[in-house]
This record gives sequence, C-alpha cells and structure tokens, in this order.
Amino acid sequence: MVKQIAFSGILNNRQTFNPDFYNWNKVKVRYCDGSSFTGDVKRVNPTTNLHYRGARVWLAVMEDLLARGMSKAENAFLSGCSAGGLTSILHCDNFRALLPLGTRVKCLSDAGYFISLKDITGTEHIKAFFNDVVTTHGSAQNLPSSCTSRLTPSMCFFPQNMVQKIRTPLFILNAAYDSWQIKNILVPGVADPQGTWHDCKLDIQQCSSSQLQIMQGFRTQFLNALAGFGSSSSTGMFINSCYAHCQSEMQETWLSSNSPVLEKIPIAKAVGDWFYDRIAFQKIDCPYPCDSTCHNHIFEDNSEA
Repeated sequence: MVKQIAFSGILNNRQTFNPDFYNWNKVKVRYCDGSSFTGDVKRVNPTTNLHYRGARVWLAVMEDLLARGMSKAENAFLSGCSAGGLTSILHCDNFRALLPLGTRVKCLSDAGYFISLKDITGTEHIKAFFNDVVTTHGSAQNLPSSCTSRLTPSMCFFPQNMVQKIRTPLFILNAAYDSWQIKNILVPGVADPQGTWHDCKLDIQQCSSSQLQIMQGFRTQFLNALAGFGSSSSTGMFINSCYAHCQSEMQETWLSSNSPVLEKIPIAKAVGDWFYDRIAFQKIDCPYPCDSTCHNHIFEDNSEA
C-alpha cells in the first residue's frame, strides 16, 4: 500500500496522453479484499484479524463518492485492471443502479476476463481456486443472481458465465495471450514441476513451437469464452494478440507514439469513441505473432506479476 502512485494511461490528467478523460474527476479505489469486492463474512479471523468484507468496503467507498458529488455526475465510468477488471464486470450493473437515470454510465474491464480452463495436465486448477475464493469470502450473496440461479456460485466468478446478462454497456480490453492467465491458469506452477515452461512464461519469444501451439489453443478457448458477448452494439471489445496483462493504466499501451493498435486505432481512441457513442468498436486481432504493435511483457526471473 504505497502512499503515492502515478496516474497514467486512462487516469492521466494531460489531454495529449488521455484526450477523452483527462479532465474528469478520477478516483483510484484501493484493492485490499482479495475477492473483487464481493466478500461479506460476519466472523473476523481471531488469529489474523482479517475481515472478509469486500462488498461492504465497495459500498462504503461508493457512498462516500456519491456524497462528494458523484451523485451529480453526467458521465460515470467504472474501470479496473486484473482483479479490478473482474470487479468492473461483477459490479457493473450495481454501479449503474447507484447513479441517476440520466447519467451516462459504462464499464471497462481491462485484463479481467478470466476464463474457466483446464491446465496443461488436464486439471481444473482455476476452478478450484475460484471456489476457494468464493467460499472463504462468502461471495455467493453478492454475485449476480441471474448466474447463481443457474450455476454454482464459484462458476459465476468467471465472466463468460454471466457477462451476457449485464445490462450496462461494457467494454472488454484483454490480450488474447493474457500473461497472468497463461502463467496461473494454463500453466500454474503445480502443473509444471520440472519448470519446462519457465522461460516461456517469462518471455513469449522463448517459447518452443509446441508451447506456442498450446498457447494458440488457449487463445481459441479465450475467444470461445467471449462468444456471445459482442452480440449487442452497446458492448465494446479490443482483443489484441499480445503477451500482456493490463493495458489501460500504462501510458505506453494506452496512448503513445508506438502504443498497440487494432486497425490503426489505439486503445485510448477505441475506448473513448465507444464511451461517447462516436464509433462502435469490436475488434479481435489475428493470431500471434502477427501484431508488431504489441508491448509483449518480459518478466524478470522469480516475478510473480
């Protein structure tokens, strides 16, 4: 919990770097609960003093912001990256409901479209992990009932199972070879005890042809999990073929002279055009390695990011 962070990308306050949102009131909500703000457990862990109450934190923050003037907003945009991107999906309609009917309200999920997938050993590692999260945090009551009425609560932590029911306009920004998902869903450490994937997970250019083939399979499953989302004109999509995770809060990827583009459109313009209803944007990139505009992440050894 550093005391200061740089507001860059979508949070930048300079018109050159963030033409559509530079002069907005911007709030960075600290992520501290481990359940994308869905937890609500009455009991406090006596040993650690941990409170699993992310949903209450969310509501307290929203009530505070509404009292500070958000209730009078003409435009409101809920965005987030990674677990925050999942928050933007899970709380999108909830956020819309807090604001006046006349307010333009939309949501952006950056790298939050986690998919249900077997790892390279055929184990459903991420499904078990999400089940542990939902159970630990008592999240079921705060997940969309349109999903929990059909599926077990932990399956409703996967956007593919509930995104079609979201009524508020939503934009999905995601790399088709999401580096966090490759490292933690497709090839978690437990699935690769020999470290065969070690170098590949650090740098996609170090992947063997057989590893790349498996990653192409991941992309196919990712795109299948998105199927049905883009059927409405109110939804937006920017799915590029990069090895990356989170692209909206870094200036280099949001808007710069060499930022990633799809059909010559950078992320900032795609999102801005969509938010203000200027031009719809739903684009999916060709497979790796076709996109030369990618900022593919190269991780340092032992990095957990």
